[in-house]
Amino acid sequence: MRIRLRDLLALAFGSLSNYKLRTALSILGIAIGIAAVILLTSIGEGTRRYVLDQFTQFGTNIVAINPGRTETIGIPGALGGTTHKLTIEDAEALRRIPGVEDLVPMALGQARVEANGRGRSVYIYGTTATLPRVLKLNVRQGSFLPPGDPRRGAPVAVLGPTVKRELFGDANPLGRFVRIADTRLRVIGIMAPKGQMLGFDIDDAAYVPVATAMRMFNLDELIEIDVHYSHPGLTDQVVESIRRLLTERHGGREDFTITTQADMLEVFGNVMDVITMAVGAIAGISLLVGAIGILTIMWIAVGERTQEIGLVRAIGATPGQVLLIFLVEATALATVGGAVGLAAGVGIANLLRAAVPGLPVHTPPEFAAAALAVSLLTGLASGVLPARRAAGLDPIEALRTE
Repeated sequence: MRIRLRDLLALAFGSLSNYKLRTALSILGIAIGIAAVILLTSIGEGTRRYVLDQFTQFGTNIVAINPGRTETIGIPGALGGTTHKLTIEDAEALRRIPGVEDLVPMALGQARVEANGRGRSVYIYGTTATLPRVLKLNVRQGSFLPPGDPRRGAPVAVLGPTVKRELFGDANPLGRFVRIADTRLRVIGIMAPKGQMLGFDIDDAAYVPVATAMRMFNLDELIEIDVHYSHPGLTDQVVESIRRLLTERHGGREDFTITTQADMLEVFGNVMDVITMAVGAIAGISLLVGAIGILTIMWIAVGERTQEIGLVRAIGATPGQVLLIFLVEATALATVGGAVGLAAGVGIANLLRAAVPGLPVHTPPEFAAAALAVSLLTGLASGVLPARRAAGLDPIEALRTE
């Protein structure tokens, strides 16, 4: 006797419809697991893309150099971990490295910016005229810091749009003066809005010449040097040249940390891998519960349909065909549950995106396909034992069952 796939599916769904409550509960078990997987992986994938965009919006082919060794103390420059400080002279020396197109020495402090009888405490970046080119920042009004010797600071400042709005409102601040850390500075430019990076408001800041910042905050070292090189293929060569030059300048000690964008993304990737494993564990538990539910229902169904199995065997069905019937039922049950869970997960993800516009949520098509494949395999795995039990029944004894 030959059974067509269409007949198998009709028989499977017909049998499942006879036990509506049990079928619904089994579908719910699988659906919850798949919905959890889709929702959590959508948030994870959205977060990964968001962070990638955040890093690349400030340009590519950039190497960051910080004082201190993170391998030994965990935090660059903390707890006295650096014997030679990063200086402006170090930054100027790096310009000689082949492949280096530009660089930005950075000093950082926090102070109150005051003007018009108003004040606002913000981060103050000490930098140079190269910052807009290297980090892809734009000046909306006026100009950025003047070029020249970074060791000679000028009494000028560039304001972020948030600081400008809070201090001057709609008035034009160019040419007017602000006071930062008891230093009087003339405003020469306003930055274009850039938004936030990982929750930090980049627009709520002010920029002054690096030497000016070091004098204002009594600093004797840079917090960072950002080096921009010409081509991604030069990464290893530039990093090695930086390491060799700074080690030589620092008395043979590698008391600094070099971080490429690839390194930063690798660290984030490791974090996301841990999160993915946690999501997989949650999904595995949910799907295991669903699979046990299907196994239980199919096992009970075999006992309740013993006479039906005997009749099917009596009219010529082989043990393999009986096995196939029950496997198709289990697979259909899990696949429907997977489809329901997929729809629920995508729907909840879309609702979250609409309710919280800033929440990074993205569901790649391959995730959806993988979810359906996992639900199908779950159905097959959970249906094997009941199907083997059904196929192993003696047809004569099955027909005698009350």
